[in-house]
Amino acid sequence: MNILAINGSPKGKRSNTWRLTSAFLDGIIAWEENGRKQAPAIETLNVNALDIKPCLGCFSCWSKTPGMCCIHDDMQAVIEKILWADVVIWSFPLYYFGLPGQLKNLIDRQLPMSLPFMSAETESGGHPSRYDMNGKRTVVVSTCGFYTAKGNYDCVTSLFDRLCGKDGYAAIFCGQGELFRVKELADRTNEYLSWVRKAGEEFASGEISGETRDELDRNLFPRDVFEAMADASWGVGESGEKEDPSLVFTRQMAALYRKQAWPGRDIVLDMNYTDIGNTYRIVLGESGSRLETEPAEGFSAGFTTRINTPLSVWRSIASGEIAGDEALMKHLYSVEGDFDLMMHWDDYFGAASGADGGEMDAGESDAVAGGGPAAGANASEPKTNMLLLLIPWIVFWVAAAIDGFWGSLASIAVCVLLPVLMRRTKATVYDQVSALAVAACSIALLTGASSTLIIPSSYFLFGAMWAATCFFKVPLTAHYSKNSYNGEAALRNPIFMRTNRILTAAWGVLYLITPIWTCFIMQTDAASFVGAINSILPALMGVFTAWFQKWYPRHIARG
Repeated sequence: MNILAINGSPKGKRSNTWRLTSAFLDGIIAWEENGRKQAPAIETLNVNALDIKPCLGCFSCWSKTPGMCCIHDDMQAVIEKILWADVVIWSFPLYYFGLPGQLKNLIDRQLPMSLPFMSAETESGGHPSRYDMNGKRTVVVSTCGFYTAKGNYDCVTSLFDRLCGKDGYAAIFCGQGELFRVKELADRTNEYLSWVRKAGEEFASGEISGETRDELDRNLFPRDVFEAMADASWGVGESGEKEDPSLVFTRQMAALYRKQAWPGRDIVLDMNYTDIGNTYRIVLGESGSRLETEPAEGFSAGFTTRINTPLSVWRSIASGEIAGDEALMKHLYSVEGDFDLMMHWDDYFGAASGADGGEMDAGESDAVAGGGPAAGANASEPKTNMLLLLIPWIVFWVAAAIDGFWGSLASIAVCVLLPVLMRRTKATVYDQVSALAVAACSIALLTGASSTLIIPSSYFLFGAMWAATCFFKVPLTAHYSKNSYNGEAALRNPIFMRTNRILTAAWGVLYLITPIWTCFIMQTDAASFVGAINSILPALMGVFTAWFQKWYPRHIARG
C-alpha cells in the first residue's frame, strides 16, 4: 500500500492535526504488521516547505501543454506522488471555515490532472480525470478551535464532495484541536488519539466502524468547560492586560471543575504557590467555579482545603511528569483542612468526555491526588466484595460454636453457595481460599475433631492469611477498598497502599492472637458464645479502620 500524507498546516510537524494523522498512520501500520503484510510505503509532504505558486488560470495545462503546468515549481512532483499513492491523506487545520491558503493553492494547481471536456456525471457539471483514479482512497483529517466540528466544516465537505464524490472519502473532523498541545490534558487527548489509531486499523481493513465513528465525533470536553479553558489560555484579563502565568494556570484548572459533583455545599479551595508567593481561591459551587485572587489583607473567610505547593511542582503534577501521590509522599507539597477533596479529586476535576454535561473520565486528576472513585470506569464492571470473604468465617465461628454438627453443615452449605453469591462480583483468591479453609475446618469437625482445637485454629488461619499478605505487592484489604478509591488506579497510589498495608497488618495481628483467649473460652460454659464474644474486638477494630483510613492520608498530607 502506497500512502501519501499531505500536511497542509503552516506549523508543519508541530501541527495539532498532524498528531491525529500520525495516529491514523500508526493504525494502518499496525494492521499491516498484524496481517503480516508488507509494511506500507508512506510519503509525507509538508506544504509549508514546498514552492507552490498560485494558479494563473491560463489553462495552458489543457490546451498548450496538456497535462503540464506552465509554472515550474514543486507542483509537478506533487502530482506524480498523488498518482503514485493508493491512499492520499489530507491533513490540515480549519482556517476561516476552509483550508489554509497554501493548501488551497496546491488543490487549485491539480488542474493538469483533469481534462478540459465537460462531464455529464455530475448534475452541476465538471471535468473528467486525465488519469485512471479507480481504487484510490482519500482521507481528510482536520482539527478546529471551536468546541465542536459540527456546522463548521460545510465549506470543506462541499469541496471534497466535489473532488471525491459525496461518499468517496473518509473524514475525521475534530473540534477543540488546540487541546492536543496541552500536556495537562494528555489523558483525554490520548484517549481520543487511541480511537484515531483504531480508525486507521479499520480503514486499512475496510472501513471505519460506527462505534469508532461515534467516538471520533464525541467532543473532548463539554462546551462550557472547553470555552472557559480556551478563554483562559490567552493569558489576558477582561481589561485586555496580560495576566500572571500562575493566574492563567489556576484559571484553566478551575475551568475543569465538574459542577455535577457539587456535594450540596460550596467547597473553598485555596491554591497557595509557595515559590512565588501567590494564593488564589477557587470556589466550587452549584452553578460552576469562581476564581478569586487574594487581597492584600487576605481572604475574609476560611478555606475548606488549602494546597501549599510550589507552582513548578503543581505544573509537573498536572502535566503527568510526576505522580501527585508520590509528590505528596515526598512532601513536595502539603494539604491543610478537609482532605476529602483530594481523595475524590476525580469527581471534581476529572477530565470530561464528549457531550455537554456528560460523564467524566479519570483525567489529570489521577496525577494530582491519586485518589477518588474511578470516574471514567465502567459502572457495570464487577467489583470485589469483602462481605463474601467474611460470610463463611462468620457462619462457622457462630454456628459451629453453638452446635458442631449442624454448624459445620451450615458452613459447608454457605461455601457451596458462595459461587452463586459471587455471580455479580469479582472474586479474589482470598474469597476462594476462605471457602476452602472454612470447608476444611467444617469437615474436620464432622469427622470428630475437637472443637476446642478446630475453632481456635480457624481464627489463626484467618489471621495468618491477612498477615501474610502484608508482604505481598498488594495487601489483602487493598483488593476490596480500592472500589471506593479510583479502582485499579488506587493500587498505584503509595498513600493508599501504605494505609492498607498498615490496616491489613493490624487485622492480621488481631486474629493471630485471638486463638489465645478462644482456647480458654472454649473450655468454659461460654463456649457456645465464643463467636459473639470474639466479635467485640473486631467491631472496635472496624471503628479504628474507618478513622485510620481518613486520618493517615491527612497526616501525610499535612507534611
